[in-house]
Amino acid sequence: MNSSNALYVVLADIVLVVHFTFVLFVLLGLIAIWVGALFRWAWVRNFWFRLSHVLAIGIVVAESVGGMVCPLTTLENNLRYAATGGVTYADSFMQHWIHRFMFFEASQSTFTTIYVVFFTAVLASFWVVKPRGPARRKSSDKPSNEAAPSTPSQASR
Repeated sequence: MNSSNALYVVLADIVLVVHFTFVLFVLLGLIAIWVGALFRWAWVRNFWFRLSHVLAIGIVVAESVGGMVCPLTTLENNLRYAATGGVTYADSFMQHWIHRFMFFEASQSTFTTIYVVFFTAVLASFWVVKPRGPARRKSSDKPSNEAAPSTPSQASR
């Protein structure tokens, strides 16, 4: 394997790890929200965490309903194709095990149904485990644009 092929394999593995991390965030995020509600973990009510979580699964649902293939899957496949000169899946250790966890054989409609049900569960968590609103600065916390008044000794100079 030449150095450019090795680079494509490394890049494909990086994309796969990013994709896997995204999937874990979506799956474990919902579990953490419900477990956190049970144990009263404050961070599971963080507005920005909750917003990013619902947006993440929302993107998956939109892609699936729209009939799109995930761009991360497409990018990884293109990098692997470039690395091997035409063979899309020449398994690396990382690719083999992460793919076994992430990808299943089922119809597109089955996956769409699963994504929509999961998205509904994430939305339901907004009503059951209400997030706190985004933090707002109090007027006393805002930095002042005015310069500090000079002392009398500085003004007389």
